[in-house]
Amino acid sequence: MKKHTFMESTLIATICLIIVKFLGLVYVIPFYAIIGEKGAALYAYAYTIYGMFLDISTAGIPNAIGKLINEFHTLGKEEAKIRTFKLGKRMLSGIAVISFLIMFIFARPIATIIIGDLTGGNSISDVAFVIRCISFSLLLFPFLSVTRGFFQGHKYIYVNCISQVIEQIARVLFIIAGSFIALKCLGLDITKTVGIAVFSAFIGGSFALCYIYNKMHKNKKELGLDTKFEKRDDISNKVIFKRILVYAIPTVIISISFSIYSSIDMVLILRTMNHLGFAASEVEFISSAMSTWASKISIIMLSVGAGLMASLGPSVVESYTLKKYEDVNKHFNRTMGMTLFITVPMCVGISLLSAPIWSVFYGYNKLGTTILSMTIFSALFTNLFNIGSSTLQSISKFKMVYISSITGIVLNTLLDVPLMLLCHKIGLPPYWGATFATMIGLSISMVFVIVTLKKELGCKFKYILDVAKKTCIPLIAMIIVVILLKALIPINMANRTMCIIYIGIISIIGALVYFFISSKIGLLENVLGKDFLNKLKNKIKLKMIRKN
Repeated sequence: MKKHTFMESTLIATICLIIVKFLGLVYVIPFYAIIGEKGAALYAYAYTIYGMFLDISTAGIPNAIGKLINEFHTLGKEEAKIRTFKLGKRMLSGIAVISFLIMFIFARPIATIIIGDLTGGNSISDVAFVIRCISFSLLLFPFLSVTRGFFQGHKYIYVNCISQVIEQIARVLFIIAGSFIALKCLGLDITKTVGIAVFSAFIGGSFALCYIYNKMHKNKKELGLDTKFEKRDDISNKVIFKRILVYAIPTVIISISFSIYSSIDMVLILRTMNHLGFAASEVEFISSAMSTWASKISIIMLSVGAGLMASLGPSVVESYTLKKYEDVNKHFNRTMGMTLFITVPMCVGISLLSAPIWSVFYGYNKLGTTILSMTIFSALFTNLFNIGSSTLQSISKFKMVYISSITGIVLNTLLDVPLMLLCHKIGLPPYWGATFATMIGLSISMVFVIVTLKKELGCKFKYILDVAKKTCIPLIAMIIVVILLKALIPINMANRTMCIIYIGIISIIGALVYFFISSKIGLLENVLGKDFLNKLKNKIKLKMIRKN
């Protein structure tokens, strides 16, 4: 297997994750049409709770194992590296079983907490059923995650990425085929149909696990899995166990906190919208749209951040282990710069085209359009914070990880209801208040990250500020072009084909304007690097020569 440079790993991870997220995005068009708004709300309830339990089962330990394996591999402690992997699998097996049993047995009380006294929509029994259906995936994903952590620790990024593509393809095919056959062919009710759809997480994970274990089996020698060590490294299992916990605890706390917040956020939106006099169908639509369906459209932006972090983590760990602090600063700045350069125009473009985009995926809905136009920006703030938090964890600044994350989450939770009520009072959509609370909370968390990196490592952020300032020029030009095109091109929101063509034309022209101006002012070279751009150009030229 081939290892890649930081920029190559970033590109591979980002491309694969975009493919994964794109598949996770496009399947909602036929799926939403099959299950309708009521089924969509039921699906959102199941996945929100599942996300929390999945974080409890997997968060922290796979990343901790990846970090520890990377350290041992860098220091030449191969025997300790293999023991770390095996110990991690044993730890996760117990956590996985316990999480599954809690979610399965207590599905009805969990459903009661979600629904409360809301009537006219899905029942508590419906929600409990789909929660039980999705709970089986908890038995599988911890092992998949820890194995991915093992490959990530060796910087074999593409193996993890391809396994995610395989997982998503299998999952999407099962969702669409299973829900269609269940509802249209077998005549099952919407609850059982959604139950089958959420079980697709188990199916997709099974395919991914088969692929990744096959890769591991074929590369045992290269990974050191079949090596018979004559001497045991001077690191005991107790020390390894403690270090896994030390590395894992920050991620566990953060992930669980964010998952709990997401669940609380969903409940707060349900309660507040109900209090403001929205109909039950509107309340469920708003809650599910904000927690799941608008987020589906923003996953392309989140995949950019995830792709960047996939290569950022191992690179920062290696540089920090070797005390190359300038490289840590360089990796952080480059990653943040690329995130701003790529995701800011994507967020703005989706916000401007929210009506036709929502119409393509779910059919035209004024509520959905206004929800998407604002919630899309939370993806940008999430990306920036995730990168900052990942960097702090990679350099073992766990105390500040706790402080920054918990502060942001608490502030977010406290501001949710007041900002929703304030928006309602001043004539803005009340559900925008929840998004504003999220962005404020993440911004405060990011301030802690910046201050810590500057204080502990002497990091400088002039590069990020330069990229942000230069991005404004092509961004403003893109916005003007998009607004003009929207005014000139007629559109029928009820016609999906017309919406797709409309989005395609405006997006392509807007993107060309953005990248053309970025290239002319040197921003493109500044973000991607001259050497990488030249290498990319040479590869394109070589392919063109071979074709001719």
